[in-house]
Amino acid sequence: MECFSDKLKLFLTDFGKGRKMVVSTSEGGRVSSRMMSVVLIDDIFYFQTDITMKKYRQITANSNVALCIDNIQIEGVCEEIGHPLQNAEFCNVFQECFKGSYDAYSSLKNERLFSVKPMYIERWVYKDTVAYIETFDMNVRKYSFDRYIGV
Repeated sequence: MECFSDKLKLFLTDFGKGRKMVVSTSEGGRVSSRMMSVVLIDDIFYFQTDITMKKYRQITANSNVALCIDNIQIEGVCEEIGHPLQNAEFCNVFQECFKGSYDAYSSLKNERLFSVKPMYIERWVYKDTVAYIETFDMNVRKYSFDRYIGV
């Protein structure tokens, strides 16, 4: 049986370097979502945004965020880590995956880089017509792959 780390590595490899994802943030009981260009570096997700945006204010008030694409849902803790151009590795990957966004936004004075450390990942996997729910609970390093049985 494969261990948590092996399964997580397979999932993250399958995820790839970058994707456009829905990022959800909240403040004061109000949740909002928007499409963002997100890259993955060393098991951490990264995106950038302007300090004048609502999502910036929401993240500074509540660092719990969610990322979503297709059949993948990720809950994580978000942290501001500076200006995008201060992080060469991020710039290299972001420019490779999202050159237009990199050129348009990364050098702007108000732009800030955020990391999202995943705490919980859930993915629906379909084999033929059978649905399974694959989960990664990072807090306890638990992996599960369970058949979905609707009632």
